[in-house]
Amino acid sequence: MPDHHSLDIKRVAILFAGGPAPGANAVISTAAFTFLEEGAQVFGIKHGYSRLADYSAASPMQEGEDYITFTHETLTNARTSRGIMIGTARTNPGKHVSAPEHLDDEELVAPLRRVYEGLCSLEVDALISIGGDDTLKTANKLKLFQDRLPEGARRFPVIHLPKTIDNDYSGIDFTFGFFTAAETLAEEIRNLNFDAAAGRAYFLCEAMGRSAGWLAYGAAIAGEASMVLSVEDIRGDLADTETNAETGEPRKVMALERVIDRMVDMMLAREREGRPYGTIVIAEGMAEFLPSRFLEGISRDDHGHINISAINLASMVSGLLADRYKERTGKSKKINGLQLGYESRCAAPQAYDVMLGAQLGVGAYRALVEEKLNGVMVSVHGQLSLKYVPFEELVDPQTLVTKVRFIEPDSDFHRLARFLETCIDR
Repeated sequence: MPDHHSLDIKRVAILFAGGPAPGANAVISTAAFTFLEEGAQVFGIKHGYSRLADYSAASPMQEGEDYITFTHETLTNARTSRGIMIGTARTNPGKHVSAPEHLDDEELVAPLRRVYEGLCSLEVDALISIGGDDTLKTANKLKLFQDRLPEGARRFPVIHLPKTIDNDYSGIDFTFGFFTAAETLAEEIRNLNFDAAAGRAYFLCEAMGRSAGWLAYGAAIAGEASMVLSVEDIRGDLADTETNAETGEPRKVMALERVIDRMVDMMLAREREGRPYGTIVIAEGMAEFLPSRFLEGISRDDHGHINISAINLASMVSGLLADRYKERTGKSKKINGLQLGYESRCAAPQAYDVMLGAQLGVGAYRALVEEKLNGVMVSVHGQLSLKYVPFEELVDPQTLVTKVRFIEPDSDFHRLARFLETCIDR
């Protein structure tokens, strides 16, 4: 590390937003530690953007309530601890900005301006943002907002660290918390396997994964599930189209009957092998592809996502599966629908997630101090080698939407799950 007397960054803010992930404190504490060691002040903004989005000069930021000042004592043994030491929230200050021209509209950028002014009130020289794709979008918008400020205005660089147990991030192979979350769910699935065998029944488990199926697939493979399906599988003969009632545009939807029949095919194949029981894992994001009749009255959040928990896909699909199995066989089969996921988000992080999280935290320091970068996401590859990916490579410049990384159809990872299932149509 360079001599702290040459450190340009004297005050740093660290902010975490979105859902929790194992290893969060490894990222936060390591980023804070590297700057503390160089004599900088480090602030932990509490509960994401929720307070900053409402900031005003008449209501200044309060230490202890709105932010904390890190010390070496507060970081002791934090790297492997559970939870998020500065809390989190899903407040989206950039929700009204969906095109570059919106950044020139004072009304639309008002929440972003309040965030900027709140951070300026702390006289920060840099912001380290930690979060998922929605938080990356906000980091990018905050950087673009500052790019449009008049000459001479205060500016601070924004560095983003990728977080999601869903592992659907472009620009990085694996995100911190993914392996811990996958193992936590896999252990539950392994327990359910024995329960299913004892009662000759099935469990249908809905795993987290709104946009992609990495967590569902990882948990299913490690948990020895009988079958796994995710949004990547809703294509070809498992996809239908319907007309959007509001726009008149065609919309890809899940061919629900064919999905259910594929599950029944697997169940019957296992019965022929003398195994009339098992577990099925589906990704929660498949709910986004339900026919519109299933989504009526379902609310959406600040980021435009449907309230998946209100649908309870596992319960819905398990009921349809039990009915279809009886139609095809004339027999009843007990099928229990379970939602899995929340219990994995604050599990004790595994060693790999601690190492990955710590390297990302150090990467924030190196990006800001050694590389003098702004508007980049810290990434790792190979033997935890650092690299820095510009926001413009991760966010569409016209829509300001991030690019989701799906499991590639027929990739070796995708085929791994197919090889481990009972042979149906491999």
